[in-house]
Amino acid sequence: MIRGRLELLRSLMSIRKLEAALFSNPVNIAYLSGFTGSSGCLLITAEKSCLFTDFRYLLQAQNEAKRFTVVDGGQSLWHKVAESLASSGINALTVEADHLTVDSYHRMTASLPGVTVSAIPSLAAELRRIKSVEEQEALEAAALLTDRAFDHILPYLRPGVRERDVALELEFFLRRQGAAAVSFQFIIASGHRSALPHGVAGDKLLSYGDAVVLDFGCILNGYCSDMTRTVFVGSFSERQQQVYNTVLAAQERALAQIRAGITCGEADALARDVLAEHGLADYFGHSLGHGLGREVHEAPKVSAAANELLAAGMVISVEPGVYIGGEFGVRLEDVVVVQEKGVRNLTQSNKGLQVVGA
Repeated sequence: MIRGRLELLRSLMSIRKLEAALFSNPVNIAYLSGFTGSSGCLLITAEKSCLFTDFRYLLQAQNEAKRFTVVDGGQSLWHKVAESLASSGINALTVEADHLTVDSYHRMTASLPGVTVSAIPSLAAELRRIKSVEEQEALEAAALLTDRAFDHILPYLRPGVRERDVALELEFFLRRQGAAAVSFQFIIASGHRSALPHGVAGDKLLSYGDAVVLDFGCILNGYCSDMTRTVFVGSFSERQQQVYNTVLAAQERALAQIRAGITCGEADALARDVLAEHGLADYFGHSLGHGLGREVHEAPKVSAAANELLAAGMVISVEPGVYIGGEFGVRLEDVVVVQEKGVRNLTQSNKGLQVVGA
């Protein structure tokens, strides 16, 4: 898998006439090399694959990045990079504009006299848009674990339970079942707080009649999951039922019609138009979805203004929502693999209107 990624990267570099590319984003380093340490960088040329790190990670790097020459950068990382470039007669280098800080960029260029440094969007991030079969399987496994966590948490949702404790129980379950970490800070928002699109778990107690938005995910074998369900404590009002059914209809239309070849903006409109038909579009203020992979938010962005074409092998979330300030909110989110004639849904949890804690 690593070999294939390097071949694709070098092909892309050749097409763009790039002599050397340096990667500093740990996510891209892991994607290209297999190295999961938190300190280091990769230097890729037509002939070389070098991983620069420090003493703390040398053994780990040698074990994880077997296709790379591991170099101890010590306290002079950029000088080691300069030596490697000079030994290959290379005087032009591209770096990741979407990761390298201004301070690091200045320190690096000061250590690379005679080398022209260009900051461009990461080539690795571009490759990561399309998921291999192995990556899709890893994402499916993470989604399956998140489905199980949702089933686990339902009996805990009852009046008097604190939002923060719901989040804690979810995290305990996911980690006990093998997750390396959570993929983001969980959103557990009840009652009027459910109208906060990013209402992270707080001290509010669940109450009878509350809508509860649960948005959570995990990292399993290096890949992320992300799902959202909305449930109701004890009962629901006619207004809550109408909004829930409309959000569900919006998501179902999007899931039925998203496919390779449409733009991200067209995908967003599939759901947004349903909400507009019911007078709820003004309460949907975020994009329909985002890419997932080694990060929980990555390209593409499935937003109204995005013109990027969806392609087979992309993995995206589909998450319409309605947020009525001071009252309640509803969001439903599934993760799908884009295919030529539709999508394959990785999220299997029930989306029927559910009452808990009755």
